[in-house]
Amino acid sequence: METRKLYYEDCHLSRFSGEVLSCERGEKGWEVILDATAFYPEGGGQACDLGVLGGVRVLDVQEKGEQVVHLCDHPLCVGETVEGEIDYRRRFLLMQQHSGEHILSGVVHRRYGYHNTGFHMGSEEITVDFDGVIPAEDLPEIEAEVNRAVWENIPIRCWYPSPEELPNVFYRTKKALPWPVRIVEVPGYDSCACCGVHVESTGEIGLVKLFSVIGFRGGSRMEMACGAHALEMLNRAFAQNKLVSQAFSAKWQETGEAAQRMNQALEAEKFKVNQLQKQIFTYIAESYVNCGDVLRFEPGLQSVQIRELADAIAENCGGVAAVFSGEDGKGYGYAMVTRQGDIREFGRELTKTLSGRGGGKPNFQQGSVAASRAEIEAFFNRKAGGL
Repeated sequence: METRKLYYEDCHLSRFSGEVLSCERGEKGWEVILDATAFYPEGGGQACDLGVLGGVRVLDVQEKGEQVVHLCDHPLCVGETVEGEIDYRRRFLLMQQHSGEHILSGVVHRRYGYHNTGFHMGSEEITVDFDGVIPAEDLPEIEAEVNRAVWENIPIRCWYPSPEELPNVFYRTKKALPWPVRIVEVPGYDSCACCGVHVESTGEIGLVKLFSVIGFRGGSRMEMACGAHALEMLNRAFAQNKLVSQAFSAKWQETGEAAQRMNQALEAEKFKVNQLQKQIFTYIAESYVNCGDVLRFEPGLQSVQIRELADAIAENCGGVAAVFSGEDGKGYGYAMVTRQGDIREFGRELTKTLSGRGGGKPNFQQGSVAASRAEIEAFFNRKAGGL
């Protein structure tokens, strides 16, 4: 017996009653079939409805042939008429996302001729894939057109054309589909084959926000959100922007400019610090003129700075300059430089003995070791003749 699909008759129906036709134990719960249901089964890229049926939880809903199977956490009595209630907030959010995606895909198809090759509904945002490249600079215009369709509050038409009508009905598709085909149409913006559940009119979508578009498998992947999800995401972004405006002492509409000014100021300060640090390295290096091999521990250096200091010392000492920076328990980064000879073998011994990793050229070795300062000093005293 075919299940009557109440979700197609009234997309806003959240409470209903239905007779239990069968209830069988499955691998993941009890599989219940009703004579009529408002629970939408997973399909068309849209997740299924969840809720309560006869006092038991509905965990999943799938379509098998012409019947809708509800996976429940407890059994129901065959022949009993039960009350069902779907999680309407979740359903409405899904309808907002799905309906907004239809308008977007229709706009993209009209503008570029591209087809929607797939979409995924996440917990908040949607990703939509297209079979052509969409320039990122086009996003504002696309978004504006999609939202115009929302604000026009256009009734969405869902219907099954007759076998005679179908060949003359336009809908987005790469190839003609065999009858029966359910058509979902947003007049003036989109028409496509879809088995999903949608809002009654575009105004119920509320808002569509496009976040990004990237290249994907030779085409494009667009990230978007609709309705309540879009509002929630924008509110979170606004809350973060308020924190930024407070940190920069700038108006919330001007945080981008304030951030750019801060970056410029930081770059200028970074340049000054680098120049001062080079002067310090020069002073340190001058203290090792003609003293031979050098082992030096200098705290707080990054890998580039470790190399710069080692190189400066090597220019003056006339031997091997080994610089380590770090702390016991967390390990040390190192660089070894010489103006003459080959220190690669020495570098291999160092990493093997001190549980390290590294490499480089004959006159330059760099890496890290998981050893203490005392262990490093002991190695150099033993292997380097008192470095």
